[in-house]
Amino acid sequence: MEQTSLFESKMNEPLAERMRPRSLEEFVGQKHLIGDNKILKKMIESDNISSMIFWGPPGVGKTTLAKIIAKYTKSNFITFSAVTSGIKEIKVVMEEAENNKKLGIKTIVFVDEIHRFNKAQQDAFLPFVEKGSIILIGATTENPSFEVNNALLSRCKVFVLKELTSEDILELLKRAICDERGFGKEKINISEDNLKIIASFANGDARVALTTLDMIVINGEITQNGTINISKDIIEECLTKKTFLYDKNGEEHYNIISALHKSMRNSDPDAAIYWLSRMLEAGEDPLYIARRIIRFASEDIGLSDTNALNVAINVYHACHFLGMPECNVHLAEAVIYMSLAPKSNSCDVAYQLASEDAKRMLSEPVPLIIRNAPTKLMQDLNYGKGYLYAHDNKDKLTTMECLPPSLVGKVYYHPQSQGNEIRFKERLEQIKNWKATHRQNK
Repeated sequence: MEQTSLFESKMNEPLAERMRPRSLEEFVGQKHLIGDNKILKKMIESDNISSMIFWGPPGVGKTTLAKIIAKYTKSNFITFSAVTSGIKEIKVVMEEAENNKKLGIKTIVFVDEIHRFNKAQQDAFLPFVEKGSIILIGATTENPSFEVNNALLSRCKVFVLKELTSEDILELLKRAICDERGFGKEKINISEDNLKIIASFANGDARVALTTLDMIVINGEITQNGTINISKDIIEECLTKKTFLYDKNGEEHYNIISALHKSMRNSDPDAAIYWLSRMLEAGEDPLYIARRIIRFASEDIGLSDTNALNVAINVYHACHFLGMPECNVHLAEAVIYMSLAPKSNSCDVAYQLASEDAKRMLSEPVPLIIRNAPTKLMQDLNYGKGYLYAHDNKDKLTTMECLPPSLVGKVYYHPQSQGNEIRFKERLEQIKNWKATHRQNK
């Protein structure tokens, strides 16, 4: 009889692995996909799976859903890893899938973290997905639009998995306390309020929640009768620093900087400060944030408060001199200033409008009247002929046209009536009226 090693015991597996749901009934969350009469649930229960991508943050059930599909389906189920699977290994399995297809056997290939596969690896799957030799299921935390080849993505249905709610996480924690796969054989004394603290800490990640619970139980106080008491003090000791959902090279990086930008644009200093804190506490480069604020100062404030750009540049220099953590207050000052400043995007709009014409009309010649004529040949060709020097005029204005003939009358800058820009608007109206009047009198 073969002897079983102590180290092969299921109880030595991580709690998150032991408590992995085994069926759709045990699966928590994602009701928009696997609730009653929802498309994915129907596909799984009817064993009618097509190629698909599961996209969502960590710990929301992507791999678990794939394993549930493996249980429900009447197919060969193969898992690939970007780390260990090269093109050679992929082709061997694809050839086997081709042969199985001839025998009427389906093959489902699960690719975890498909965004880590390079283009060549992804391309190796494509012809077999196209022919129906395999059904591909990919899982990714990154936006598949950027990380999965277009040809492969177009042949897959993308299912978006949402972050788990605190209620979802709480349900998983309670199950882990009672289920024999978890701590059902132990006497665990923990209040629901303390479980809610763990659920909140997990930030929608089931794996983090269960791993944290496992650590807390290990550090619990064991009484004489064997009960493990979990106090709030023990929980706080184990949760000394919260792990933020933030990857400086991933999509969440751009989501949060977008949230900061849009909060400032919406004149919401509280939201802006929150998103600023999310980035800084997660280790973002303060100079990156400062550069984005400089852009914001002209893109969204511009001439309505010309001091905004001065503030942004000064804060950039302060961050450069001090670094973190001291420069956090400078960034906070800039973010609050930008949030409360009057808003105008007229500079950005003006450039975008002009750039459309510039790209369409790159060969438009500069009018002769405003060309320099440093040589006699240029003078003979009428470069600068008729040029009107504004400083020679009492009003410092002329009727000279500076746009190419095909663009005469085009208007790109549309001043707004916010903050200081109203002064620019009034000045522009005065200039246009002066030119119109003097052109008529010519």
